[in-house]
Amino acid sequence: MVLETMLVQLSRNWGWIVLRGVAAIVFGILSFAWPGLTLTVLVLLWGAYALVDGVVAFMTAFQLKAGGRPMWSFALLGLIGIAAGLVTFARPGLTAIALLALIATWAILTGFLEIAAAVRFRKIIPNEWLLGLAGLLSVVFGVLIVMQPGAGALTVVWLIAWYSILLGLTLTMLGLRVRSLPNLVPRTA
Repeated sequence: MVLETMLVQLSRNWGWIVLRGVAAIVFGILSFAWPGLTLTVLVLLWGAYALVDGVVAFMTAFQLKAGGRPMWSFALLGLIGIAAGLVTFARPGLTAIALLALIATWAILTGFLEIAAAVRFRKIIPNEWLLGLAGLLSVVFGVLIVMQPGAGALTVVWLIAWYSILLGLTLTMLGLRVRSLPNLVPRTA
């Protein structure tokens, strides 16, 4: 019964997952379109993305309930995104290294939480590996930033753009797959 309820809830809320994916793709394309962005504009653009992503993830936590309770991984994911976005807007003058540390921390934490959610969904939905892959991309992205904090601004913009587009495509594919979940729920008389 709980499994069937979660499947129905996931299928009803597939659009939120796709929205997260589309936001990431748009952010990535904008980053490629204007590689000469000043660091301040990049900070604000990334802050807006993290804030929107956080709000959507937080809302998703209350739409997808497990045993009547919000999903903690999505709630925490949302709170981290909201906090990262708000800190970015409050302190747009952060140095490049501080910004990179903030982005890396956010990506690594987000990645681990997405992997945790994928593990939880492994028995519920087919192709939950897409969420796990999104989490892995986030962790790898964060680790790469930590390993190369002194990389040039253009390299960082391109790295962020590629990460955002790949993450967005992965989340969009996952959302579209989740849309068909009602077909997997057995009909009861």
